Amino acid sequence: MKTLAVSLAGLVVLGAAPLSESTTASGLKEALRVATERAVQSTSKANGFLDNPEIRIGLPGKLSAVATAMRGIGMGAQVDELEVAMNRAAEKAAGEATPVFVDAIQQMGFQDARGILSGGDTAATQYFEKTTTEPLRARFEPIVAQAMKSVGVTKLYDQLVGSYTSAVPFGSAPKLDLNRYVTDETLDGLFTVVGEEEKTIRTNPSARATDILKQVFGR
Repeated sequence: MKTLAVSLAGLVVLGAAPLSESTTASGLKEALRVATERAVQSTSKANGFLDNPEIRIGLPGKLSAVATAMRGIGMGAQVDELEVAMNRAAEKAAGEATPVFVDAIQQMGFQDARGILSGGDTAATQYFEKTTTEPLRARFEPIVAQAMKSVGVTKLYDQLVGSYTSAVPFGSAPKLDLNRYVTDETLDGLFTVVGEEEKTIRTNPSARATDILKQVFGR
């Protein structure tokens, strides 16, 4: 018994071995993959953008004077219709976003993976957004353009501008690249929800749906 006691007293309980850079990077990519899939599912459903105050797309600031004037003369319904259509386009486009995001994630190189892992609750999303927004925008813009066409955003915008010009003396709406605006707002909304999903994976064990997520984020 004395020998056993000495042996037990001499044991040193070691922590888990440090994760390799490749395992850490794989875990972060997996977190982003899961987060983007969940974000796409959330935002592409009916009212996914429209009923979410954090990502709902409103008229751009450039059109605030137009919107105010139209509401002032009892034509606010046209403003509301355009806003609804922009959000419908974003929801429709979001449904096509998964392969675009997955491809971008696969091409990412996480030289600073460990720093991202130990960073804030949305560190991976922020890194992803910073390094992929431009190529994602280039690939996503045609998707948004098609979605906008299918729900009639451009037509509604032209009608709004036409009504404003006719109803307001000397009124002229500012020029606006509506496709670029809705594309940027859609991407911003998606990244916002991806960040929320990443935070959930980091903080809620039940959200870690795969072994690599449990291994990397459960430590």
